[in-house]
Amino acid sequence: MKATVYSLEGKVMKQIDLPEVFHSSDRSDLVKRAVLSEESELYQPKGSYRFAGLETSARYRGRKEDYGTVKNKGIPHLPHEVLPGGQIGKVKRVPHAVKGRRAHPPKITKKIVELINKKEHLKALSCALSMSCNSKLVSKRMKTELTIALPLVLENGFEKLSKTRDVLKVLTALKLDHFVEMAKKTGKKAPLIVVSDGLVTKAAANLAGVNVVRAADLKVKDLAPGTHAGRLTIFSENALPEIARRFVA
Repeated sequence: MKATVYSLEGKVMKQIDLPEVFHSSDRSDLVKRAVLSEESELYQPKGSYRFAGLETSARYRGRKEDYGTVKNKGIPHLPHEVLPGGQIGKVKRVPHAVKGRRAHPPKITKKIVELINKKEHLKALSCALSMSCNSKLVSKRMKTELTIALPLVLENGFEKLSKTRDVLKVLTALKLDHFVEMAKKTGKKAPLIVVSDGLVTKAAANLAGVNVVRAADLKVKDLAPGTHAGRLTIFSENALPEIARRFVA
């Protein structure tokens, strides 16, 4: 499979061979599973305070003849606050008492991460990369008929851009700047930019809806936000071998 490399002015420079990882089958079910697994790693574990409802003087007087007992007083045998002179305070500690501890609070040890096998995850990543090269699928997701060939690869000079306006000029030359304007109005995702490294990681991040990731950090959820693959993706030429290295055993 061939890819066209474009200059910063939007002109065709040359044709290059794509790595094998871009030749995978379209498995939307696998992509969805990988995205849900990656997103579950970002969840904040929830748990109650260890001593919630227990920081009180209330205690249970079980012995009938105990000092301050509630025997023969028509009062329930529950943990009451300890007051001066053997007086009986409010019921505390138990779940049905005011400010008592919960019966079954959330546990911080609860399993909230959906695990996925390493090989399965790499397969999902290759599927997402392959689906990002499908013009029909990308056009459907971006709701715009694309006239440019996919995958979209830019020369390595793109990684050296340090100004947001210079990145926008490149998108304008490629006739993709309307995605940024659309993102400003609707909040939808604009193109994803994948690079090996460089100043452009900060410069392009200022554009509405545009996400910039390094090839070494690329995840399935970047290529398929909301579990739906087919996001328009721009690769730098140096990013392609970096991606291919991640699949080497």
